[in-house]
Amino acid sequence: MTISRMNKGIWGKVHAFFDVKTTEGFIIKGFRLVEGINGKFVAMPSTKGQDGEFYDTVLADKEIQEKILGLALSEYQQNSQEVDQEPCNSIDRVV
Repeated sequence: MTISRMNKGIWGKVHAFFDVKTTEGFIIKGFRLVEGINGKFVAMPSTKGQDGEFYDTVLADKEIQEKILGLALSEYQQNSQEVDQEPCNSIDRVV
């Protein structure tokens, strides 16, 4: 599993948008790296329902979520100096 694209910046509590490429070749788009009360976490891709609530479109067990979080934090911190200079920098990088 790798990060196939990451757009870094600060949009409220969201610090990055990114896509994940699985070892089977599937690309899952729409992950977000979010600053929460207890630190950063990965928000799964979601869509807005007719009732106005947001629902996850990708479900993963805790182990996979932790692996995605580790990959995202590694990619985010690897080039964090670039974000300070250009808040909406688009990065195409495979970890």
